[in-house]
Amino acid sequence: MDIQQSDVLSIDLEDAIVAPGLIDMHTHIYPLCGMTEDTLPMIDGEAHMFQNGVTTAVDAGSCGCKDFFDFKNRFIDKSKLRILAFINIAHGGMVSLASELEPDNFYVEIAAAIAKEVPEVVGVKTAHYHVGKPFDQEHPAWASVDAAVKAGEIAGKPVMADVQPYLPGRPYEELVLERLRPGDIHTHVYAQQFHILDENNKMKQFMLDARARGTIFDLGHGAGSFWFRNAIPAYEQGFYPDTLSTDLYLHNVNGPAFGLLNIMSKYLNIGMPIEEVLYRTTARPAEVIGHTELGKLEVGMEADIAVLKLHEGKFGFADSGNARMDGKYKLECILTVRNGELVYNPMAYGMPDWKNAPESYHIAPGVIQL
Repeated sequence: MDIQQSDVLSIDLEDAIVAPGLIDMHTHIYPLCGMTEDTLPMIDGEAHMFQNGVTTAVDAGSCGCKDFFDFKNRFIDKSKLRILAFINIAHGGMVSLASELEPDNFYVEIAAAIAKEVPEVVGVKTAHYHVGKPFDQEHPAWASVDAAVKAGEIAGKPVMADVQPYLPGRPYEELVLERLRPGDIHTHVYAQQFHILDENNKMKQFMLDARARGTIFDLGHGAGSFWFRNAIPAYEQGFYPDTLSTDLYLHNVNGPAFGLLNIMSKYLNIGMPIEEVLYRTTARPAEVIGHTELGKLEVGMEADIAVLKLHEGKFGFADSGNARMDGKYKLECILTVRNGELVYNPMAYGMPDWKNAPESYHIAPGVIQL
């Protein structure tokens, strides 16, 4: 590792979990809906991710073709955080939400070309199309999904869909069983609008069939997309999310999402073993987005590492409906390494004791020695 303090760093990590750098597969990094950088959280996105052990963040369709290269030039290319992205099928993406509402804005060929040619683009996103309105000739029920899938087919990349079911014209069953391809992703699977449980609180058969055909289910917590009353019965019946993700943006960074470690802690307390929690935030999202070089610790790979502590005590966790779950486990990040550099180091690993610090320790920064 490229350690500033010394060429070789020995750290005692007894009782800690040394994991690959975490992958948050559903985030929003580019400013949304006209926001500027000044309106983003006080702790900027890169720092927040590193504090959660995240070394790879995937932006889930914030930008369409209109803003994507601004995103790449200002954020992707300049950040220490590895940023990958789904490109929005709507040309204005979520920067201008109205863009997602009109089929005339779905630029299939351009989105596909960007997805195919830009290495950081992992797939195509569709979201927020025509919710709560009658479908008509100009607004077919599946216009956004079909356009995204067509772009995904051209580019050879997966689609992530955020689709509001609107019966009878746009049933959820049709999305996960017919419209999406095997390997495509439905996000926000435990949101209240998705009726994955029947009147007896049992998993509906079509969900099991969708999983068997290869539909990927992403958690995508967000401000309003995760409900214990859906997630816990589903997990207890063996239906789990393929990937754990935050859908992190301005309005949920202070709750109920907070960060990836909070989502992971929730699943530890729901009953998922720590090995599975880590798999669904490392190797599994890497597989889903086609970057299997990530999410693992192997010789010759970039040194992306998250060192975590598992605390046992009395903790509380909230869902999107402001309901509480008590738990006894909580994860904390105590060290993050990105490409060999210590980017989050609250325990001061590798630093000399102040009593034995080198001469430079006694010189104020910026002072010229004569």
